[in-house]
Amino acid sequence: MPKISVAMGIFNVEETLGEALDSLLNQTYQDFDIVLCDDGSSDKSLQIAKEYQNRFPNRIIVLQNEKNMGLNYTLNHCLEHCSGEYVARMDGDDLCDETRFEKQVAFLDFHPEYAFVSSPMKYFDENGYWGESHEIECPVAMDFIYGIPFSHAPVMVRKEVYDAVGGYSVDEKLLRVEDYNLYMKMYAKGYKGYNLQEPLYSMRDGRDAISRRKFKFRLNEAYAKRLAVKELGLPKWAYIYSFRPIIVGLLPLPIYKFLHKKRMSK
Repeated sequence: MPKISVAMGIFNVEETLGEALDSLLNQTYQDFDIVLCDDGSSDKSLQIAKEYQNRFPNRIIVLQNEKNMGLNYTLNHCLEHCSGEYVARMDGDDLCDETRFEKQVAFLDFHPEYAFVSSPMKYFDENGYWGESHEIECPVAMDFIYGIPFSHAPVMVRKEVYDAVGGYSVDEKLLRVEDYNLYMKMYAKGYKGYNLQEPLYSMRDGRDAISRRKFKFRLNEAYAKRLAVKELGLPKWAYIYSFRPIIVGLLPLPIYKFLHKKRMSK
């Protein structure tokens, strides 16, 4: 069995999938396999995935959903076929630093008190890098009321912890916040995570993409925060923060873009 299994859901990423897979195959740490699941793509994503599987038959597994099911279902499908001690996330349009696995495995090997490890992300588009996320090093339960304490795509999790919480919750109310809910479930069971302070992952994202987020996903975020307050046993006043995503979704677009740009450039 490999030390790491990579879980990657893919959907209409024919233009970027090869580059994403190459960034995995070029890792300095090589004891891993990759589990790809196509979530009903209408382009050549599945074909490209199978081409890589033919080139690396002992390293790449390709799965296919019968129809588009969403990321939470797709990642659970991947987890059923992940045999590694650790499970790393990756998206089909992003890039990994070549030392990502080496540094994350070293951390988990030497810190058994942590269930998972993530890192900040750099954001880029066709014009280059334009921003970077900033993560709290050792988040506590109370940090969940302010927002998601961990970036999802760069995370590496002990497989036994995924199993202990039942993987991702498949619920339409948790689409686009499946990662927040996952970490909340882990903390509710007494597990904790850590953020390395070096960005080891680059997310392909347009500079104005986040401003196009649908309002229904703001409602999902509010719902997930209410669940977090309840399941983590946070004080009742923390429910106030569940209204924040709705308020943000109602902000005039110019104001929202200004605040977002300010946060990303800190």
